[in-house]
Amino acid sequence: MHVVEAASPAPRVDAWAVSNAHCQAHYQILAEAEPDLLCRVLNYFALQFLIPVHVNVQREEDVLAIDIIVDGLSWHRAQVIGEKLRNLISVCSLELHPAEAARPAAMQAAGQ
Repeated sequence: MHVVEAASPAPRVDAWAVSNAHCQAHYQILAEAEPDLLCRVLNYFALQFLIPVHVNVQREEDVLAIDIIVDGLSWHRAQVIGEKLRNLISVCSLELHPAEAARPAAMQAAGQ
């Protein structure tokens, strides 16, 4: 068996906000439970060469509650992705916050 080293792609440069600092964004999405919805949501990050730090999905009857935390992007870029996600037909609501403000105190204490 051969071991193949996978080189991770270089972070994509944010052409609109080159000088802006990168942040960690927390997306909270409520959407209709559709079989392909999670793939469509995550594809917006994949197209930007972003890998989420955290993804949590819970289904309650016909609704999916999706929490995604992504780092390595400017706040402007996080907002652009959020607007694209809002435009998905199955998405009922989307909230975007800086991840540090949205993290529970227990998670922050564990990370320190």
